[in-house]
Amino acid sequence: MHKKRLLLHACCAPCSSHCIYVLNEEYSIDVLYYNPNITDAEEYEKRVAELERFLLQAPFAEGINAIPGRYDPQEFYDIAKGLEQEPERGSRCYKCYELRLDETARYAKEHGYDIFTTTLSISPHKNAAWINEIGERLSEKYGIDYLYSDFKKKDGYKHSIELSKEYNLYRQNYCGCEFSRV
Repeated sequence: MHKKRLLLHACCAPCSSHCIYVLNEEYSIDVLYYNPNITDAEEYEKRVAELERFLLQAPFAEGINAIPGRYDPQEFYDIAKGLEQEPERGSRCYKCYELRLDETARYAKEHGYDIFTTTLSISPHKNAAWINEIGERLSEKYGIDYLYSDFKKKDGYKHSIELSKEYNLYRQNYCGCEFSRV
């Protein structure tokens, strides 16, 4: 059976865990780690390394490649300009989702993927409706299919926590940007 090639944008290993678990049966997956919102280079590298470790250890992730995207926090600051005082889950977050999904869609189209999606919808702190609205719009812009998702449903978020414990994954306590630190 020929599987469609899916490019999965990943924010971190814990959020990726459940998404990969449910998608790997149906798709041939590569994982794009593109997150310029992470303002600390050390944190960024820690999350990349954790994602790569997870992909090597989890049997259901066999054959899945991690693609480290470019890291330039200025890209995030450019889209966040004027939105620094916005509350978490506000318009700054919308622009951040859009930044990361745009790069994912562009990369997917340029590299011959059939479809793209993101792990972002697994978080109960993320607006899945916004994420899917952006994904659909970018699907049209780039001419590549988008996989609608709300991975937190059907206990997806709970399963990601269980997988994080099983694989001893580093779970950060903030999304990544300086504005999301608690």
